[in-house]
Amino acid sequence: MYYLYILLCDKALFYTGITTSLDKRTRNHKSGYSPHTKRYKSIELVYTENYLRRSEAEKREEQIKGWSKQKKRALIEGNLTKLRQLSKSKS
Repeated sequence: MYYLYILLCDKALFYTGITTSLDKRTRNHKSGYSPHTKRYKSIELVYTENYLRRSEAEKREEQIKGWSKQKKRALIEGNLTKLRQLSKSKS
């Protein structure tokens, strides 16, 4: 199983990644082990999706990384109406 995840860093920035061990990867981010997130004081896991194949998780990760902060927030909040609106406006 592969997990796509989104972290909220310092209550302001989103970090998106994939892993096979969500608990271990989250602990690594919070402990400063990950070079991409070690500069943040606060790290919170805010969203996950599960995939059977790594290629599917990677494709979704790439898609979400290209999104605006507003669009990511709509996804995390489960606001599908806003997500669709933002998609139509190319945000």
